[in-house]
Amino acid sequence: MFENYCRFKELNINSSFISLESTENLYPYWCYPVNATPIGLEGCILYCFIEGYNEMVFASNPESCVDTNVYPLAKSFTDFLRLILACGSANPVEQISWMTKEKFNEHLSNESQNQTDEQRKVLQIIKEEFCLLPMEDPFSYVKEIQKDFDGSKIEYSDEYYEIQGIER
Repeated sequence: MFENYCRFKELNINSSFISLESTENLYPYWCYPVNATPIGLEGCILYCFIEGYNEMVFASNPESCVDTNVYPLAKSFTDFLRLILACGSANPVEQISWMTKEKFNEHLSNESQNQTDEQRKVLQIIKEEFCLLPMEDPFSYVKEIQKDFDGSKIEYSDEYYEIQGIER
């Protein structure tokens, strides 16, 4: 597996405060890639690595607001942590895919106003343990990754193709 992700898991922090709930009771939704390695959940949204894309972090959302259910969020787990530090949780990062810059900034403002002490503690631990600074421009970073992304290495179940009405 990946070094920084393994270090993150070893911290044994309650990552649900940053929208990365445990994947122990994972319900496999139809759009979750079969070649994915789960790293966290936010409701039905799966955060994961996908085989064939190195350490890139993805979101898989059965209720996506864009034309795909799986999309990249960060080039590496370290960058994903930097995005979380900038945004307060994985939630605003995942929503960039369908938001305008203005809508994102509004969402980010609401997110920061509603931060809990527990959330701030988790963010501080991540910042100190990994010696990381928040990502400077999360919106542009994520949009750039998603712009010309080639999802051809993502493998889906038969159910995915049935629901989408696509032939393999």
